[in-house]
Amino acid sequence: MSGLILNIETSGKTCSVCLGREGQIIGLNEVHPEGYVHAEELNVLILDLLKEHDLRMSDLNAVAVSAGPGSYTGLRIGVASAKGICYALGIPLIALNSLEIMMEVYKQWFKMEEAVYVPMIDARRMEVYMAAYKNRSEIIAPKAQVIDETFMKDVAGGVILFGDGADKLSDLNFPENILIKQGFRTSASGMVELSYDKFKAGVFEDVAYFDPLYLKEFNSN
Repeated sequence: MSGLILNIETSGKTCSVCLGREGQIIGLNEVHPEGYVHAEELNVLILDLLKEHDLRMSDLNAVAVSAGPGSYTGLRIGVASAKGICYALGIPLIALNSLEIMMEVYKQWFKMEEAVYVPMIDARRMEVYMAAYKNRSEIIAPKAQVIDETFMKDVAGGVILFGDGADKLSDLNFPENILIKQGFRTSASGMVELSYDKFKAGVFEDVAYFDPLYLKEFNSN
C-alpha cells in the first residue's frame, strides 16, 4: 500500500483536512471561522482537496481523525465523517489525540526550547483539556483541568501554554517562567507523521464501535 492517508482535524473551531503520503504532506485545506462550520464545510474541504491533487476517495489507504479531547460538536462530526469514509471504502480508521496533534503543529511552526509545553483546548469558564510534554515526551497525560494561578507553580524552568484554552488565561498572574503563546491554531498538518506511524504499525480502530474521547471530569488540583 502507498500510505495515502486523509487526516481530519475538527476538535475545535478550525476545520482542517490534510493529505499525507508515507508521512509527507501533499496537500492541506482548512478554514478558521469564529463559530463551528464543520457540518457545512468538512465534506467540501475533503472533496476540494482530493480534486486539487487529481485523487479520488478510492485512492485512500486510510483515514485519520482527531479523536479528542475537544468540542463535542466538532469531534462528533469529524469522527462520523471519517467512519463513513472508512466503512464505505473498507479502509482502516486511525485515531489521534487532539493535544498530541497540537504539539506536532507547534513543532512545525516554532523553534523548540528547553521547556515544558502545555497544549490547551478551551472547555468552559476556567476549564481546559490539557497535556504536558518535555523533550518531546509526554509528562502529563491528557486530562481535564481547572486552571488558576497555582497551575504548575512548582515546575522549574520555562512553561509554554498554547491553544485556545491558553488564550483565555491572560488575566491570570502566573509566575514569570510561565509564558502564554497567544493565537495558536491547530491543523491537520500535525497529524501526517503521527497517522503514518500508526498506519505502518497497524494500529487501527474498530470502525463500527469507535467513539471520540470526551473528557468530562474536571480536576481542580
